[in-house]
Amino acid sequence: MSHAGAPVGGLLVLVDPVARRLDGESVRIAKDVLSAGAAAKICLPDSPEEFARALARRGHRRPVIVGDDRALVRAVGLLHRERGLGEGAVSLVPVGQAGSLGLAGSLGVPLSAVSAARSVLDGCVRACDLLVDDSDGVVLGGIRIPPAGSGLRASGRPSVWSTYRSLVRTLVPVPAGGQRLRVEADGVVLADVDRLVEGVSLVPRPAGGSGEALVEVVVRAGGSAVRARAESVTVSGADFRYRADAVVAGPVRRRTWTLRRAAWSLTLPLPR
Repeated sequence: MSHAGAPVGGLLVLVDPVARRLDGESVRIAKDVLSAGAAAKICLPDSPEEFARALARRGHRRPVIVGDDRALVRAVGLLHRERGLGEGAVSLVPVGQAGSLGLAGSLGVPLSAVSAARSVLDGCVRACDLLVDDSDGVVLGGIRIPPAGSGLRASGRPSVWSTYRSLVRTLVPVPAGGQRLRVEADGVVLADVDRLVEGVSLVPRPAGGSGEALVEVVVRAGGSAVRARAESVTVSGADFRYRADAVVAGPVRRRTWTLRRAAWSLTLPLPR
């Protein structure tokens, strides 16, 4: 983590429409704090396309996302695809339902709009790892293929964007008794289709920070757990769905995730 104060410069403040609808007061506070401390261009996109266009036209302004986990992942994904993640830090002012801010909290972003906005202006920048899949999707926090007998539901965020309405209603079934999956970590087979796998989890960096992804596979036979650290993880087998950060994805028969070290930067409060 860099402990130098984050450069103020010009800001592009992208306000998620769901945040405006759910908590207009927090949005107003965030805009007031940011505008008082820096030259801020406020954008109020009403669709994913408008969000993407505004971000692409940011110029030298530093992007500040006012919204929840999905808004942050959307912005980082767009920047990744245009190869713009190396241009500077991304900032987040979390606004949304409590259940939609888990990623923000785990990354160390204050959940108070005032505190988060202040850290945008005078915080520090931390380099973060990223997982990129073979369809060029990004994962900031982690991936989970659920254990047997459970259901995986997309987060219940009320959406005004039709793109996400189906995700909000999607219930991802998990076959009773587990799934027949093959899991490979850097080419080493951790589980194969001859055994039932109860769950798989993958995070970009474990607590304590080894700099490698951490894979955990739970094999149903005997309830044993196989753990490994890897740069690349491939899961294949019968159609499966998974949660990547705040979004349910799939079904797919094969997916590979690759670790990108220090691929993006996030503005956080100065350490005390």
